Amino acid sequence: MSESGAFAFTVHPRARLREDLARAWRPLGLVPERVYDTALRRLPLPPVTMAGVQIGGERVGHVVLVPFGARHLLSHIDEGRRRVSRAVDRAVTLGADVVGLGALTATVTAGGLTLRERTDIAVTNGNAFTAAIVEDQIRMLLPNVSSRAGVSSRRGRPHVAIVGATGSVGTAVTKLLARDSAGARLTLVARTEGRLKALAAAVADDVDVDIAQTMDAVRDADLVVLLTASADALLGPEHLAPGAVVLDATQPRNTSPALASARPDVLVVDGGIVSIPSLRLTGGEIGLPDGRSYACFAETAILALSGHSGHFSLGNPTLEQVDAIRERACGLAQFGFHAAAPTSFGRPVALEAHAAVIV
Repeated sequence: MSESGAFAFTVHPRARLREDLARAWRPLGLVPERVYDTALRRLPLPPVTMAGVQIGGERVGHVVLVPFGARHLLSHIDEGRRRVSRAVDRAVTLGADVVGLGALTATVTAGGLTLRERTDIAVTNGNAFTAAIVEDQIRMLLPNVSSRAGVSSRRGRPHVAIVGATGSVGTAVTKLLARDSAGARLTLVARTEGRLKALAAAVADDVDVDIAQTMDAVRDADLVVLLTASADALLGPEHLAPGAVVLDATQPRNTSPALASARPDVLVVDGGIVSIPSLRLTGGEIGLPDGRSYACFAETAILALSGHSGHFSLGNPTLEQVDAIRERACGLAQFGFHAAAPTSFGRPVALEAHAAVIV
């Protein structure tokens, strides 16, 4: 493996600024939250190279921190784009061939579309492999969903609600499930009616599908898949059916540990997590243990390690891109790059025929 396959991955502080900045340098966790909120908004802080990335024992990339919080990125779009662009500049100076856009750095750049004119580095939003991994997790969970909620006796087939269905990942996941529905029926949830109707029409010949614009629509769902871009937890205990399973593939995540406490009958599974056994971060961390990454991070690594050139996933990924990144991952099987064993808020989950036990 050579440095010619190097990559960079952009991240940002999420909902808890102090906690996330401490991942870059532990003493930063001593500064009050309100100080960070003001400083990140008002000061023209440069991007920070917060961690090195090793896979297979070799240095292959860097994690670059965009000094702008989740709420800042969503409420100050133009400034957010400028800061992400500066982080991409930093990736170039680090010698990266590919840069991946993590969490809301993808959202604020329209899935990377605002960076498509760049020719000095390849850009990907990581959403093709995220869609692939989320689909794999959905299919892994469906047998367990049926057992937990008693679907076979209650409604005849599992009901899957996709929240954020018209987004970049949500659109791809919807089309993947329509390509082979595994007997499930879908409810697509998003804010924009026109885009919802268009997506539903595109898959209606292949799967039983409904649409909705509020969270109330998930109350009948056996499996709720969260794929929204938000700075806050949006899914509450009042929204869920008895025995429901939630697959939360959002960053910042749209569920909190309080949900599991309020609804012990509900299982929340961490979504979009990939196993890369030899992965190690040095100098900082991104909230996951060694050997695991977010799927968008994994897509960036796959592209770099397999010698891809040029932009990859910008805007909404196509099914052809999903299939292509899966094929590249298979070609790097010695490193892993497959859906990780299930966890719930980081704790292992043992899926059984009739129950899911948090270990």
